[in-house]
Amino acid sequence: MSITIHVDIVSTEREIYSGLVDAVFAPAVMGEVGIYPRHTPVLTPLKAGVIRVLVNGKEDNFYISGGILEVQPHVVTILADTAMRAADLDEAAALKAKLDAEHVLNNRDTNVGYAEARVKFTEALAQLRSIERMRKIAKNY
Repeated sequence: MSITIHVDIVSTEREIYSGLVDAVFAPAVMGEVGIYPRHTPVLTPLKAGVIRVLVNGKEDNFYISGGILEVQPHVVTILADTAMRAADLDEAAALKAKLDAEHVLNNRDTNVGYAEARVKFTEALAQLRSIERMRKIAKNY
């Protein structure tokens, strides 16, 4: 029996994932972090991107729009602003959001704020990267 660590991924709306895993990888603000069982305690902010969970050699991916990662020796908790299974991402919607945000960023005469458009642009890019990552993983299997 291998050593595992319990992971909870929770959005503001609901619990997305809860279970024992071999490892979890998360997009921390200062770079991707890898968490294995008995990891030292950590508390760090997360940026938009993919949470990768390894269970019995298989990878499960989740998209988050940002949040907080808390690591205890036997429990990892990810509190995300928005979270969903990466396979549930809508590429067309992400592309539209990216284009809309680019329009606002390039034409500052619109009523939408620059900071809000920048956040939407960053989230759309993270979603598109997540979709591309899922495609690469699917090609390898």
